[in-house]
Amino acid sequence: MERRNRASDYGIRVGELPAGKLGLISDVPGVRVGHATIDDGGSKTGVTVLLPAEHDLYRSKFEAACCVLNGFGKTVGLVQIDELGTLESPIALTNTLGVGIVADALVERALSSDLKAGGLLTSFNPVVGECNDSWLNDIRKRVVERRHVYEAMESACADFEEGGVGAGTGMSCHGLKGGIGSASRVLSIGGKDYTLGVLALSNHGSLPDLAISGRPVGRELMERMAAETMPERGSIISVIATDLPLSSRQLGRACRRVGVGLARLGSFLGQGSGEIALAFSTANHVAQDAEEDFFDHRILNENRLDLVFRAVAECEEESVLNSMFAARRAVGYKGRVRESLADWYRPWPGH
Repeated sequence: MERRNRASDYGIRVGELPAGKLGLISDVPGVRVGHATIDDGGSKTGVTVLLPAEHDLYRSKFEAACCVLNGFGKTVGLVQIDELGTLESPIALTNTLGVGIVADALVERALSSDLKAGGLLTSFNPVVGECNDSWLNDIRKRVVERRHVYEAMESACADFEEGGVGAGTGMSCHGLKGGIGSASRVLSIGGKDYTLGVLALSNHGSLPDLAISGRPVGRELMERMAAETMPERGSIISVIATDLPLSSRQLGRACRRVGVGLARLGSFLGQGSGEIALAFSTANHVAQDAEEDFFDHRILNENRLDLVFRAVAECEEESVLNSMFAARRAVGYKGRVRESLADWYRPWPGH
């Protein structure tokens, strides 16, 4: 895999908490991410799939939660997560008009796996998030197919690519090229280290508002690039994973902290943008066919949540930056161009 630029390559240090080994959401044990990229000129899109675990998630679910900061989005599966507080599906990301076929592919894969296990699955909650990539992608062609979902699942690994790949192929962020970005933090609690990570599909924000490490760089970049001002619109889907034992309610509170990271980058969650977050913990399992009347789950003391909130804010901010620095300049539908932040950003003296 070709190495991509990341924010750290430009001397940017986000927050105070230490990063995990790879600095990716896959630093959480068991989590893997894969992509299927479609890039043939007019079509610039794809699918990214996060596999939360190696076991059958339908039969042994994770506690989960979601949060809609701004609901200009077309997701699948959030209602049941909000109601039951569990995750039973891989998490897939794609473009706005590809949501249906991607959800169908997840259902088909679940039925196939269930058949091999001798089960009789009659209900399944696929989880799909989307952003609109129609600036660079001829979205009306609807080129995403089931096979792209399976390709992404089969390619899933720990050391995955960022930038303009998979679902991020045609995405824009703060008027520049966006896409897939990730980050992780290590939290020491109760004498043990835990990991929290974020995977972001960035497609939001306007260039004049962009801030990096507290520095308002957007207008400076606009002048240097002779770029035109465009309104904030698009979306960002953020997935949070951790091996900390958090309840569904605590995970929901963590989801809301992605807004902190976005605000630090200059986003104000505009009317035409959808900001949606999903979180899950791998620490506790909820068996599909359990016969027990009660479950004993270990959860974090509420007074220790500040560290979790800080980690989410830091990971969100860094994930978005990584999505932009890793993404290359792209020419897409109708010859439209999105420049790469890596080509234009200049660290200021002392950094």
